[in-house]
Amino acid sequence: MKIASDIIQLTRRDFLTSTASGLGLLALASLFRDEKLLASESAASPFGAKPPHFAPKAKACIFIFMEGAPSQMDLFDPKPELNELDGQKLPDSLTKEVRFAFIRKESAVLMGSPRKFQKHGQCGMELSDLLPHLAASVDDIALIRSMHTDQFNHHPGQLMMNCGVPIFGRPSIGAWLNYGLGTESKNLPGYVVLNAGRGLSGGASLWSSGFMPSNYQGVVFRNQGDPVLNLSNPPGITAEMQHYGLDTINNLNRLRHQHVRDPEIASRIASYELAFRMQTAAPELIDLSKESKETLEAYGVDREDPKIKSDRGGGPGQFRAFARNCLLARRLVERGVRFVNVYHASWDHHSNLDVELKFNAQMADQPIAALLKDLKQRGLLDTTLVVWGSEFGRTPLGENRSGYKKITGRDHHPFAFSLWMAGGGVKGGQVIGETDEIGWHIVRDPIHINDFHATILHLFGLDHARLTYRFQGRDFRLTDVAGRVVEKLLA
Repeated sequence: MKIASDIIQLTRRDFLTSTASGLGLLALASLFRDEKLLASESAASPFGAKPPHFAPKAKACIFIFMEGAPSQMDLFDPKPELNELDGQKLPDSLTKEVRFAFIRKESAVLMGSPRKFQKHGQCGMELSDLLPHLAASVDDIALIRSMHTDQFNHHPGQLMMNCGVPIFGRPSIGAWLNYGLGTESKNLPGYVVLNAGRGLSGGASLWSSGFMPSNYQGVVFRNQGDPVLNLSNPPGITAEMQHYGLDTINNLNRLRHQHVRDPEIASRIASYELAFRMQTAAPELIDLSKESKETLEAYGVDREDPKIKSDRGGGPGQFRAFARNCLLARRLVERGVRFVNVYHASWDHHSNLDVELKFNAQMADQPIAALLKDLKQRGLLDTTLVVWGSEFGRTPLGENRSGYKKITGRDHHPFAFSLWMAGGGVKGGQVIGETDEIGWHIVRDPIHINDFHATILHLFGLDHARLTYRFQGRDFRLTDVAGRVVEKLLA
């Protein structure tokens, strides 16, 4: 065997540093790292914490992504004039060069909103009546009403928001942050993904590590049962048996890494070892029995879904699943996880908008508001950035696609949409940006997705222009060739 001959040909020093004492050296390195005695923690492990470019405000991020594009003028951006113009056509000059997903331009008309908006908090931020719980936290929120993107279909739009460019094979923002900063968690991944709803059109491409080593990609956790599939040992396999098997596999991987120096092998070794530690940490993570009754009720983990005639928001049990995911997100950042994605699908309301948006808002409003309050009470909000967003917005025009007997929804709208941020160095209690009287175009403080990403990296102490990864002879970055920090967002 080639492997056997490799072992025979090893020098004494090679043998001591790669096989016989390899695990011992790793243990020693771990002890040194705990005592801050290593010059570079990342040299001992690809997961090790790394220094930022400058002093950060944020240590962790919870990115709540509402797949499908919620209607901003029904949630965050009140347009009374749109209601007055309900049923009227737009001038052809506004729609002539615009691509729609489904709208037929020749007969499309404006559609008002039945929602009621009120001012809340000391800042007087206006929110829809569908968000009564979030309304209590507006003084911690920076609401952006002037987001825009280059993409008008879901998968490219989701890639743009999650990866900075609308193409496959690029690292997501969670991967970039873990590449730039590493993780402070020893027993859990630095990047965790929590899903609810019917499934994302973008799928795993939204939390990919792209051309980076695979240890930077998001790890999907389930909110019940084994957090990660196949995490538990099969019947008959003891912890000792697994330990010996893992040692053997890692030693073989180290031999191979010594010859080819492929970073993926180092990632594989670290992933095997992390998975072993996760067998204890992950089940404890999803065990909510030690959470207080008040906390569980605040998040609404035992809520029942209201009955509506739709499957767009997912199957039965969505209220519970999403609430558990929000609570798990808090527990993850408490344990040192750098980036948590909380996804829910879908908010793609081409029809039945009034009923289904109410369903989704009821599902999301209470647990998200509870998450903000919980983080704040525990002293975590100052260093945890919470983001609520999606790939784009919805049109002020009602969707009149062929075959619809009645107009009850809105089409995709990339030119102006809303999202909000809180904590982690963000200046709360403010509204940034403004759209015109019907919500078609931005009239003040436009913010592109590349600007949004540059600002997130800045909050973590990273210069978006300096955070690069060389691949195939080119230095890539999250913000591609654009991006500027939005100073108004900074506390």
